[in-house]
Amino acid sequence: MTEKKLLPQLMSLRCIVPLAIASLASYSLPIQAKVAKLVTTDVSRQQNQLAQKPTLPDNGAPVGRRRGGTSRSDCPALNIPVTALVPGKEALGDFQDSISFLGSTISEHPTFWVYTPKVPNSDRSGEFVLQNEAGDDIYRKVLTLPPTAAIIGISLPSIPKYSLKTGKKYHWYFTVYCGKPEPETGYFYVDAWIERVALTKDLDIQLKMQKSQDYLTYFEQNLWYDALTKLSEQIRGNSQNNNLKTDWINFLKSIDLQDIAQEPVTILHEL
Repeated sequence: MTEKKLLPQLMSLRCIVPLAIASLASYSLPIQAKVAKLVTTDVSRQQNQLAQKPTLPDNGAPVGRRRGGTSRSDCPALNIPVTALVPGKEALGDFQDSISFLGSTISEHPTFWVYTPKVPNSDRSGEFVLQNEAGDDIYRKVLTLPPTAAIIGISLPSIPKYSLKTGKKYHWYFTVYCGKPEPETGYFYVDAWIERVALTKDLDIQLKMQKSQDYLTYFEQNLWYDALTKLSEQIRGNSQNNNLKTDWINFLKSIDLQDIAQEPVTILHEL
C-alpha cells in the first residue's frame, strides 16, 4: 500500500453521535488470529473471565500494523497510539515477523473498531479505507473524530456495493491526521485484514439459542469483529449492566489491549 493511496480524496465530513458508556465465535471456523475463550462462572452469569491468553499463530497470513505508525516526524508524540482493535501482535524487528492481523466476520457490512487518541493541534480529522486484495478501493471516507480520546466503531454502509463477499479477504486502513486533512499533512495510521466467512447451520442454531449473549458465541467461534460489535450493542441497550462492561474489558485484555479497555466508546453514523 503506497502512501499515495493513504492520502484522502476530500469528501464531506460525517457527523458523530457519541454514546457515553464507560467501558465496553461459524462453527469451528479457522482464523489466523486465535483469541482466548471466555467461560461462565455460574448459571446466573454473574461474571465472565478469561480461560487463557490468546494463542496467535505466525503462519504467513496477511500482516498489518495494529499500533499506529506515523508518516512524518512532525506528528506529536502520543502516550497511547492510534490502535486497531484486532487480534495480533506487533513485530519486534523485521516487519515480516509480525503475527497475522486477519480476523473473521459473517457480516456483509461489519463494523471496524479503532482507538483514537487526542492529537494536539489536530482538526480531529480521520479517514477510513477498505480495499480488496488487489488494492482497489471498496470504500473510502473522511471522518470527523471525537474531541477527546475514544474507541470508535466505523460501520460499512448497508448498501450492496459495499457488501463483503464470502471467502474474500479485505485490507482496511485508518488514518488520523496531525493537522488539516491535506496531502502535505502528516498522519498516524493502522491497518489490518478482515475475511467474511459463511454462516453455518450449527452456528445459526447456537446464536438463536443464546440471543441475549450471542457475543460470547461469536467470541468462542473466533468471529472477532462480530463479537465486539454485538457486545457494544448489548452495552448500549443495557448501560447499567456491569457484567457486560466487564466482558468488554476482558475481550480487550485477551488481545493485550488492556491499556485502552476502559476508554469511552463512540459510534460513527452515516447521515
